[in-house]
Amino acid sequence: MRTPFSWLADRYSLGARSAGRAALGSVVASIAIIVTGGVVRVTGSGLGCTDWPMCTGETLAPTAELGVHGAIEFGNRLLTGVLCAVVGWVIIAARLQEKPMPAVLRGGWAQFWIVVLNAVVGGVTVWMRLSPYIVAAHFLAATLLLTAAVYTWHAAYAGADGGVDAGADGSGPGAPGSVGRIRWLSGALVAVTALLVVVGTLATGSGPHAGDSSDVARMPFDWTAVTVVHGVLAGAVLVLAGALLAVLPRSGFGAARRKAVVFVAVLLGQGLVGLVQSLTALPSLLVMLHLLGAALVWTGVLQVHFTVRRACSGRSGPLVGARVPSARGASAQV
Repeated sequence: MRTPFSWLADRYSLGARSAGRAALGSVVASIAIIVTGGVVRVTGSGLGCTDWPMCTGETLAPTAELGVHGAIEFGNRLLTGVLCAVVGWVIIAARLQEKPMPAVLRGGWAQFWIVVLNAVVGGVTVWMRLSPYIVAAHFLAATLLLTAAVYTWHAAYAGADGGVDAGADGSGPGAPGSVGRIRWLSGALVAVTALLVVVGTLATGSGPHAGDSSDVARMPFDWTAVTVVHGVLAGAVLVLAGALLAVLPRSGFGAARRKAVVFVAVLLGQGLVGLVQSLTALPSLLVMLHLLGAALVWTGVLQVHFTVRRACSGRSGPLVGARVPSARGASAQV
């Protein structure tokens, strides 16, 4: 059965770099939707539009009576349209490749359906008058979208580079370690970071509302206790990241080591922002920076995990003194 994509594919083709750029654009857009959601929250604009999918019962766009809060909430909704356009470009770029990129195409379609899910959850958030449980679900749905976007981004560049990973020069002695241990630490790092993100939504939902909206219900948890658990989990993530970095060989795992170092740096910065905001009554700017940091931490841990998994592919046993051939284009790995 012929489709519009089939018709386009017969007439046009795109290079692998176009898929990589489109996938990177979807990562940026996914992070932007998380941050702008934070702007909605800290400005108390969650009900700036009183209905969904219409802004009011009669109009699609906000009216003058809704003021700046209506404009902020409606602007966040418009960004979803931009996100749809970017995801659409990912799908088109993957479909028009001379060399098929099925993983990128699957990732693009996964993002499309998650965008739909996120829009529905956003509507339920308005209907439920900002229930903290639904707000948390909305954030987690946005994080799921970011997960699909990062996977697609990694798949696009893996396809462009031929699926080979190497160290800085593709040679040199390897550090002590084994594939099994590396895989386990990488998986544990992702799992504990995911738990850190989930507990972070509980801290947000049970603590003071940064938008100073006293009418918004809070979760019935002890905010101090949840915040302490959140901090302990952050420490566990830092320990796991350090342990993974310690066992990653220099040979064949250069990209993974670099990304692990960047991840640790981002995690430390995020921890500092979180500590300061908890001690200074949650100022709006720091709340937004902490949301941005959460998105960057999650992006970072996924990049580490996907890169480690790619480097481990086809390997088994001890990695002491391992050597791998240099890969053309490995320096372009993202």
